[in-house]
Amino acid sequence: MIIMINGAFGVGKTTVSNELLKQIDNSMLFDPEEIGGMLRELLPSYIKEDEAPTGDFQDLELWRELTVSIAKRTIEKYQKNLIVPMTIRKPDYFHAIFDGFKQLDHETYHFCLTASKATITQRLLYRGEIYGSWAFQQTEACLDAFSSGGFGEYISTENRYVEDVVEIIMRRLVMPIL
Repeated sequence: MIIMINGAFGVGKTTVSNELLKQIDNSMLFDPEEIGGMLRELLPSYIKEDEAPTGDFQDLELWRELTVSIAKRTIEKYQKNLIVPMTIRKPDYFHAIFDGFKQLDHETYHFCLTASKATITQRLLYRGEIYGSWAFQQTEACLDAFSSGGFGEYISTENRYVEDVVEIIMRRLVMPIL
């Protein structure tokens, strides 16, 4: 099983993912941001500037390919369910990853966590982000992208405890919506 937990920075993806990890047997976190970090270090500047001039590693086609292929090898090698927290707002990139995951495991789910801009701002500040950081720069674009639909099942984290969000996800995993 592969469970993608998407949403803007500060919406609660990591917190929810860590709680899911406790409840889903034989699971592990699989963070595609680590693959992006590796590519930032590995690729020469001229490639990054050419393919990802905004500095977003998701613009690198290799990132999307490696995310799926490393997930495949991880599942093959370790036989684990993957819990995948990630912020992915561009529909083409989302479909490349989701469709790739779906080919690996038909039990692939995607949940997009949502919250208001005010709540996201408050959470980002609480975790130590400063105005102008990458997370803050992405907030508006994420909120706009996710409001257009097409990102799986949406779950609001607004005024909800983590346990409540996890319970909603766990119910969907047992009885998926068709």
